Parts: sequence; structure tokens; C-alpha cells
Amino acid sequence: MASLLDRKLIVVTGKGGTGKSTMACALGLIAARRGLRAIVVEVGEQHRMPDLFASRASCADDHENAGGQPRNGRPDTVELRNGLWSTSIDPDRAMIDWLQTLTGRISARLLRSSSTFHYFAAAAPGAKELVSMIEVRRLCEAQPKRGASKDYDLVVLDAPATGHALAMLDSPATFASIVRAGPLAEQARAVSRLLEDRQLCGYVAVAHATEMAVTETLELEQGLRAHLGRELDMVIVNEVLSRRFTREELARISSAGDGTELGQAAARAACVAYERARVQQNQIARLRRRGAGARQLARIPFVFASALDLASVLEISIQLERKLS
Repeated sequence: MASLLDRKLIVVTGKGGTGKSTMACALGLIAARRGLRAIVVEVGEQHRMPDLFASRASCADDHENAGGQPRNGRPDTVELRNGLWSTSIDPDRAMIDWLQTLTGRISARLLRSSSTFHYFAAAAPGAKELVSMIEVRRLCEAQPKRGASKDYDLVVLDAPATGHALAMLDSPATFASIVRAGPLAEQARAVSRLLEDRQLCGYVAVAHATEMAVTETLELEQGLRAHLGRELDMVIVNEVLSRRFTREELARISSAGDGTELGQAAARAACVAYERARVQQNQIARLRRRGAGARQLARIPFVFASALDLASVLEISIQLERKLS
């Protein structure tokens, strides 16, 4: 999957709580290390990337400009480090910006307070998702600015969790089939072409090695196939436990722990560790069987920390990059 970073857009999604934002950031870090100009796009007024890089004191590898300088005069676009930016798309604001292009100089405050705006948003389900994807496409196809050789080489979309992400990705095709003419229809068709293009857009799912997360990942792939004619390019299985014991070693540990209470507690802990790793391996095997080798599967080891700091995310990005090589 060395060609993944050659795409213009990478959509990262998966079951909530599996670490998809961490992996989106890791992909951006990998791209920046390889000399690309990358931007990680968050959705829904999230600002995890600037917050993560703002606490950079523990990371000696960071650059002096990390943590956030606005770029191109836009306060919502922050330079995290050399070659890496982040931005956040607020669907409500994206909708207002789009309506302003149609209505002229009506202020955002007036639009936000207008009952017509709220009626339009409610009467057009998926409209906010569509205009958000239009914003993503604009980042992908931004023209070079004076004094700059080019804009972003790679856009990494930290998409919502699986169900919402599928609705977001399907919104352009839905609108294009309903509204056949006009600027919104043209933009919807352009976004659909981007999402369906195998050379320009890649899809990455992040999962835990649990039955529920693996099932959701397989359902995500079915949804991509049904709506976009696409499959996952990569599945990242996060927080994988190492197998510390073989079955024979576990039997010896259990026998040795029969004599004392402390030994029995240690034997029980070994059994729990063995069983958790075994269950994870079974779910990873299930992913491989259902994938039939069409997509790459990367395993990221469990990080034993109460919270991930920038140093931990950098280490994860190094491990992930080895899977991309």
C-alpha cells in the first residue's frame, strides 16, 4: 500500500473510540516527513490536532513553529509543524458560507438567526454533510497561490464515525440524483467523482480487534462498495496486545502457581493476558478472511498510557510508516 500517500485525499473513519483521529494525525505526520504538504481536516468544530501539538513540551522532535500559526489569513487553519497543517470544518458554518455565495452580502449572523436558514437545513437532510464535503474538495483542488509553489499535496479527512461517515460520503451522489442542474448539483457531481476515483481518493478504517468493531469495519466496506463502488485501502487495527505466552508456557505458569496465593494470582493474570490476545488474534484473522487480501492490514501495538501525548503519536506514526513501506 505504498501508493496510499500518493492520493490527493485519504478518508479515515471507523467505530468511535478506536483512535481514528490519532491515525489521521499519524498519516499527516508521515506525509510531512516524506516532504509532502499535508493538512488534517477535522469535522464538527473539533480541534484535537492543535490541542495535541500545543502540548509539545515533552517532544524534542517538534519544530519551533508547531502549535499553531494561522495560514493564509484563516484562523481556522493552523500550521502544526513544517509541512503539516490542520483545519476544522463546522457544518453549520460551511452551510452559511455556501448560502452566502448564492445570496451575496447577507451577513453570517443574519443567516444564522434566519428561520429560512433553519427551515432549509431541516428540509434538506444531508445538506450540511454535502457542503462539508465541498469544502474538503476545495482543499484538494486548491490552486497555487502567488509566492507558493503549490498548495496541499495530501488532505487527510478525519471523518466522523462509520454511520455518519457513510452518510457524509453518500450525500453528493444523493443530491446529484435529486437536483439535476445548478451550482450545487455541479459541485455534488465533482465531489462524487473525487470520492470514486481510485487514483485520487483512498479509504482507511480504524478498528479494535473486537467482534463489534470488526463487524462495523466489514459493514463500512459493504457500504463503500454499495454507494461508491470502492473498498477499503487499509484497515488499521489499533491497540493490539502482544502474545506473551504460548499455550504450553501458560500451562507451566499455571502449574507453578498452584502453591501460593501470589502464584495463583500471577497465573490468573497470565491466563487473562493470554485469552485477551487470543481473542484479538481471532478477530484479526476474521478481518483477513473477509478482506481476501484486497486491502492492507496494519497492526498498531497497545500504548500503555492514560492519555496519548504528541511523543506517543509520533511513535505510532513511525510504526505505521513501516507498514506503508
